[in-house]
Amino acid sequence: MAHTTAQVIWITGASSGIGLALTKNYLAQGHKVIASARHQGELAPLLQAHEQLSFVEFDVSNQEQIASVRASLQTLTDHLDCVILNAGTCEYFEVASQQPDWQMMERVMAVNFIGMINSVQVSLPLLKKATAPHLVGISSQSVQAAFPQAQAYGASKAAMRYFLSSLRIDLKPFNIDVTCILPGFVDTPLTQKNTFPMPFIESSEKAALRIVRGIRHRKYEYAFPKRLSVLLWCGRHFPKLWLRLLSPQVKPTH
Repeated sequence: MAHTTAQVIWITGASSGIGLALTKNYLAQGHKVIASARHQGELAPLLQAHEQLSFVEFDVSNQEQIASVRASLQTLTDHLDCVILNAGTCEYFEVASQQPDWQMMERVMAVNFIGMINSVQVSLPLLKKATAPHLVGISSQSVQAAFPQAQAYGASKAAMRYFLSSLRIDLKPFNIDVTCILPGFVDTPLTQKNTFPMPFIESSEKAALRIVRGIRHRKYEYAFPKRLSVLLWCGRHFPKLWLRLLSPQVKPTH
């Protein structure tokens, strides 16, 4: 994305974490940013300080909001140069529990995967009106190798990755570039709840800098940090070793 020309950027999941850091970064570059989330959260002071920032409330998992959100966007702009689909959630599956929460799978998928599809449905007509439109989805490096208790999160992010890869082909005739971002562990309100080690964790601000760079170069996929990519490559290509490292020991039967 060029720094010299102000663009119109829509960011979902913008009230905290990576989405908030991206919003601040693009505002500092002089772009017009439309931020969406279920509530303003940490965006509130930014909205007071920046005329170039607008807020459109959007629960991405709620399909009934699609028409109204699209209408709200159309009152703010006649096109979107870049759409960054960042809204997401994470819950962990306790298969050893007396009553595993199977419904959790649907909750996570509703936000991370179906929510992304809803956001594409909202924004695609406005993307088609831009000169050099760019659709960006924030997936996860969790798709590179399996993690314990991450069935719902990893599956939703893998579905997102495939959806974007397929959509890239179908949107090529419309001159819409599609990028899938695969971050590693990033310090956000979601990851702050984790109780396990998170190798190579980065701040939201540093992650946003990397993502902005990947978007600027319009990469098909961009995974970071590279050290984690190498570690997960090993996990993917040596699955038996990965299983021994990550799986709890088999409990004795007597």
